[in-house]
Amino acid sequence: MSEQLIEETLRYGPHSLQTITVASVPNGPLTGLWVVLIHGGAWRDPAQTAGSFLRPAASILKSNPTYGTVFSRIAGFASISYRLSAHPNHPQDPQTTDAHELRNVKHPDHIRDVQAALRLLQSTYGFGERYLLAGHSCGATLAFQCVMDEFHNDRDSFAQPMAILGTEGIYDVKLLRDTHKHITAYQEFSEGAFGSDESVWDAASPAAKGEDGLSGVERGWESGLVAIVAHSEEDSLVDRGQASAMTNALYRWEAQEPSTRRVVWLQLRGEHDEPWEKGDELARAVTATIQELSRNVIA
Repeated sequence: MSEQLIEETLRYGPHSLQTITVASVPNGPLTGLWVVLIHGGAWRDPAQTAGSFLRPAASILKSNPTYGTVFSRIAGFASISYRLSAHPNHPQDPQTTDAHELRNVKHPDHIRDVQAALRLLQSTYGFGERYLLAGHSCGATLAFQCVMDEFHNDRDSFAQPMAILGTEGIYDVKLLRDTHKHITAYQEFSEGAFGSDESVWDAASPAAKGEDGLSGVERGWESGLVAIVAHSEEDSLVDRGQASAMTNALYRWEAQEPSTRRVVWLQLRGEHDEPWEKGDELARAVTATIQELSRNVIA
């Protein structure tokens, strides 16, 4: 494991944020698992990038002997950048900012970007469903949105992941706003990403039930095997209620195919962004997910 990861950038669209940071494993297994990451930042924070989200955890997985067995099963890492909504602390003038640099999109542009990135990754590296999709905060929202039936317009053009890992995730946008209604920022970033129509918030929330009593994940994730919801009690930004709501939805998904599906709650340590900033807790969560998969499909 002495060789360095081979990092490159792929572009899946004309916008400066429509890129993927790829770190291939030298001499990695041809049929190994890809770890595909989606950063957070409330759909709007330009300070959170694909590269900064990828490197700490990937470095730990590669260099720490504790993770040697798991790392030997990984073919590569990819971290998806996507277009962002406007941020009041990072203003841009639409009249003078190049269209390819402007951060002003709304849902469903974020999830459509992630889907486009997955299509490019799969066509480039041919890993099909052999990947773990891991997202943090709103990145966890996006990870689970990828398998929701509401967003299956391009369903046949990319394979669904075997496993999804969400860390400190936002899974019910309205519930998060209501829980923190005394803090205006929650209303602001929710409207910034999804608009003022709260029915759109519900339709986009992976843990929210539709009129049929099912979540979009229950209706849409047909080929999945493992889902891990990871949360730290020290997180002061996203409360435990989000993880509980998602776990409940996933338990119903698991019950549809109890012999092949597995849902795990994983306790993390640290403040909201510490799992990926330090990398150790994200590395541990990725390891736990791959170990769950190994009980079924990875030799």
